[in-house]
Amino acid sequence: MRIVDSSNFPISTTVAAALVEIKPGGMRELHWHPNADEWQYYLTGQGRMTVFGGNGIARTFDYRAGDVGYVPVAMGHYIQNTGKDTLWFLEIFRSDRFEDISLNQWMALTPRELVRDNLNVSAELLNALRKQKWPVV
Repeated sequence: MRIVDSSNFPISTTVAAALVEIKPGGMRELHWHPNADEWQYYLTGQGRMTVFGGNGIARTFDYRAGDVGYVPVAMGHYIQNTGKDTLWFLEIFRSDRFEDISLNQWMALTPRELVRDNLNVSAELLNALRKQKWPVV
């Protein structure tokens, strides 16, 4: 994933973007953006995105080259490569900074007992969580 925003392109005061590459069988992990809505433009390949809203509401969308996607600010989502070719797309934000929060990293950095007790998950799952962000898996 390659990011351009005001941290590496100072003139970019109102837009941030990421160029995302997902190999066949891979995915952009579950994450959310706390500072802006996300617009996507799919360049090559095909994929499937699931977006999670409040109250157990989720929607799944299929995309291919030339399609445009949208995720409202702070809604969790992930994108899978469902094709045989590499999926390339742009994530675009009306913000001077690219920001995302990885669910995996957030859970890894939250006290283990809170995650275990509230989500009823095993020690095996807790041990597999990564403290470093790994946006594409």
